[in-house]
Amino acid sequence: MSPRPARQREAGAAPSRDRLPSLTGLRFWAALTVVLYHLSRGAGKIPGLSEAVWYGRTGVTFFFVLSGFVLAWTYDGAGVPAKVFMWRRFARIWPMMVVTTALSVAVMAVQNDAISGAAVTTSLVLLHAWVPDPVYASAGNPAAWSLSDEAFFYAVFPLLLAALAPRRARTWAWTAAGCCVALLLVWPAASTVSDTFLRVWALDYVPLTRSLQFVVGVAAGLAVRRGWRPRVPLSVAVGLVVAWHLLLIPWSRAVPDALWYSPYSASQLLSTPLFALLVVAAARADLDGRRTGLGGTWMIRLGHWSFAWYLIHEIVIRIVKDFRGHPVSLSETIEVWTLVLVISLALSAAAYQWIERPAERTLRRLGPRPAAPRPRPQTACAE
Repeated sequence: MSPRPARQREAGAAPSRDRLPSLTGLRFWAALTVVLYHLSRGAGKIPGLSEAVWYGRTGVTFFFVLSGFVLAWTYDGAGVPAKVFMWRRFARIWPMMVVTTALSVAVMAVQNDAISGAAVTTSLVLLHAWVPDPVYASAGNPAAWSLSDEAFFYAVFPLLLAALAPRRARTWAWTAAGCCVALLLVWPAASTVSDTFLRVWALDYVPLTRSLQFVVGVAAGLAVRRGWRPRVPLSVAVGLVVAWHLLLIPWSRAVPDALWYSPYSASQLLSTPLFALLVVAAARADLDGRRTGLGGTWMIRLGHWSFAWYLIHEIVIRIVKDFRGHPVSLSETIEVWTLVLVISLALSAAAYQWIERPAERTLRRLGPRPAAPRPRPQTACAE
């Protein structure tokens, strides 16, 4: 996939999934913000908490940055062929995507919601985020739109790694900075689009726009992999992310989401450098052997469940609301939230244990594998 750095790894070798355990723990918190965002907007507000997570969709931005970082960290110098890499990523995301899409479509059918067969089919081949149509954006499992973006990231990653890996740290820094500036510029540029959905689609769904966040993660992952250590402590990085989300509260009160200069799209576009800083600070803490509170047994477990949780939670929200009804009081809202959180997380744990991991292992065994390293020729002893 790319030229090997000076310190090579064996072909196909990759760090353990939890070599950087704090990043696994952060996955849970990112998924939680997305879940609370959907609960706040779809199942009633809880004062204070709902305001803080009103733009919790930024969790997807975190996942895109994290994806680039982890892939660069894992595959830089690993000597893994592109076809093996692509099969591994397919095995990682597709089984849960198919299962949750089938579940979501079944729930929609029971609730007599409109279902577009063409849109569902397009989602199963991970192309629906490219279609400027709200029916396609919410086809099958609405949460799975981000996997369409991820599929594009995976397709370009081998080329991206080949282009960036041989470069110096200065190139990675300029690449990350350039992507952040581009995200800052594309936001007002989209103001020329009068149709609200098309504007949001161009900023929030289109893989080309979102790939800027992925590239920032790749550049950061290469830098950390090659020895760069940021000086910003993890506590400061966390504080900056929290402060950004609190800043969105008065902004949201002043500007309706329908306007282009609202925080609706800005929240996920402008948070990219903050999430990159958070990821590298957490990685640095792990590499330095410092405890972060994010790498404990339960945080790792919750982080493992986060992918299934992300795909399942919206389905559970629809089911609970169908049986319980839309809450009209604070106590009812708390009850619905509690039911959704408990049921969706329990289902996610089961899905990870009995569907996600077994399916990934099976598909990996069936797919292509890296060629075994050639044995080095024996040299004759000098007489």
